[in-house]
Amino acid sequence: MVVRIALGVEYCGSAFHGWQSQAGGGTVQDALEAALREIAGQPVGVMCAGRTDAGVHASHQVVHFETALDRPLSAWVRGVNSNLPAGIAVRWAQPVDDEFHARFSARGRRYRYLLLNRPQRPGLWAGRVGWCHVPLALGVMQDACTRLVGEHDFSAFRAAGCQAKSPVKTMTRAEVRQSGSMFVFDFEASAFLHHMVRNLVGSLVYIGKGAQSPDWIGALLQMQDRKLAAPTFSPDGLYFRGPIYEAHWGLPDPDDDFLDGLLT
Repeated sequence: MVVRIALGVEYCGSAFHGWQSQAGGGTVQDALEAALREIAGQPVGVMCAGRTDAGVHASHQVVHFETALDRPLSAWVRGVNSNLPAGIAVRWAQPVDDEFHARFSARGRRYRYLLLNRPQRPGLWAGRVGWCHVPLALGVMQDACTRLVGEHDFSAFRAAGCQAKSPVKTMTRAEVRQSGSMFVFDFEASAFLHHMVRNLVGSLVYIGKGAQSPDWIGALLQMQDRKLAAPTFSPDGLYFRGPIYEAHWGLPDPDDDFLDGLLT
């Protein structure tokens, strides 16, 4: 009997060429499928909740695959982890209904961006945070974030190569807070466009350093022109915090509060 298995996966994207499998290898998907093949003894293809670019991290990526093999769930966690490279780990495995799809069953997605704001570049946090050496003002960035909540055309924050059918998305959360020299940006939406979060952070940084006012965000949404917004910010500080599913699927909620603990 064929069963569908969902996995919760975390990874540091610094050493990988993004999520999506490619001919030259070196992606998170390539590494995960190779590790699954070692346990299954045959090729295993996975579908993910949200593809991430090179250098982008994930604290709660969700994938699913199908198998006719009878393996304990521990084999899909500890067994797979023993075959994964450093920087990727399976956190949980769970059988799911045949109708579940890691991507299409999600009703929303969460991202976090960590931005170090100090004169010196990151050392300890290198590759895991963005960096801005110019002092940033929290209040104006928080003001600007309120303009992003709701249904908008996010064309001004869309990468040129974005393949989404529509630029209209519903943002349910857009917040920024400060913990010492670290700014923490949190975004939650029905879906995201390619580079959307990094483009939003770039424009919020422009506002934080006084180059633009908070009203600029609203103007960019209205003008719907990518060329008028700020440049795309570094991938280093971007974390995919996971998809949002209806409770009836019975999947674990994201458990990445360690990010908060590190910043307090």
